Amino acid sequence: MLSCMQKELTREFMENRQGKGLSFAKRIYRPRIIGTAMCCVSITAVLYPLPMPGWIWALLLVNAFVWPHLAYQLATRAKVPYDAEQRNLVCDALFCGFWVAMLQFTPLAAVTLLSMVTMNNVAAGGKRLLIHGALAQMLGICVAGLLFGLHFNPSVSQVQVYACLPMLTLYPMAIGMVCYQLAIKLTEHKRTLSALSRIDSLTGLLNHGSWKDLLHLKFHKCQQLRSHATIALIDIDHFKQINDTYGHIVGDAVLRQLSLVLRRNLREDDLAGRYGGDEFCVIFPLMPQEQAVRIMERVRETFSNYRNPHSPELRVSLSIGLADFHPLFTDAAMWLNAADRALYAAKDTGRNRVNISDEKVAQLA
Repeated sequence: MLSCMQKELTREFMENRQGKGLSFAKRIYRPRIIGTAMCCVSITAVLYPLPMPGWIWALLLVNAFVWPHLAYQLATRAKVPYDAEQRNLVCDALFCGFWVAMLQFTPLAAVTLLSMVTMNNVAAGGKRLLIHGALAQMLGICVAGLLFGLHFNPSVSQVQVYACLPMLTLYPMAIGMVCYQLAIKLTEHKRTLSALSRIDSLTGLLNHGSWKDLLHLKFHKCQQLRSHATIALIDIDHFKQINDTYGHIVGDAVLRQLSLVLRRNLREDDLAGRYGGDEFCVIFPLMPQEQAVRIMERVRETFSNYRNPHSPELRVSLSIGLADFHPLFTDAAMWLNAADRALYAAKDTGRNRVNISDEKVAQLA
């Protein structure tokens, strides 16, 4: 049993990692195309006056115009795209070190290449990828040194300055756009997660904590503006017996049916939630108690007509307690207690009914 659970968790982790890696590879793909092309311009400006064999120029063209597409294919077709893209970034650093040595460490071009690749590594993998990238750069420098020797050329021509300008301007813009799009997506995901954290997963209504928070807000608003509002507590009669007799699948279907009935009968501004178990709750802002009673009677009657296709003999009903806001309530708990007492009065007097709180405020204290 434990082994199966571990396998399932591992599979889910790998799927999440794969999805993350594909998105990661797609984000890097376009900036890599731009970056390698701009690097090619900078490197060409420095290498052109130097005697270089033909294969070096061929390697430069492959690195500039073939490697970005090859790296993308390697990442997207890998079993774990995220790890493959991390390796691609290390390869970028390896190429960078090789070309820096081939440029004879010409200051402007060398610093431009090293800084841009280092920026990529920090942004994509933090300290870990920064270290791996630095080691790869050193390896690239060593390879170039073994092939052609290491030389230093401190002179910077005007052509080299102009050749480095695209890399210094366009590439940071491309990286900035990627970061901006990522920030927008993270904001959207944050909003989605925030919304999901407030929702009951079974019914799609507000969960207990979110509804209680809104109850406090509405209470203070009613106090400040001296406005009307009504709350309702709803209980599915004999719900435990439904679960015990027909099973939890039918019980869940009953809960979802009540949430559907509520959504169909409430206004857009009304706030419905699942208070816990088989108990639901509603806030009716700016609504007098009489109107809330009519709505709850309609909900009760509609819900009582529900028939489960797998258990047609099942009959359901609701007990509902309502409480109007009163200016003498000192806090939201007093308001909620009034509705709770009305609910229990409905259950004690036969269930399947709507009951109104008529207790004196002094008694509620």
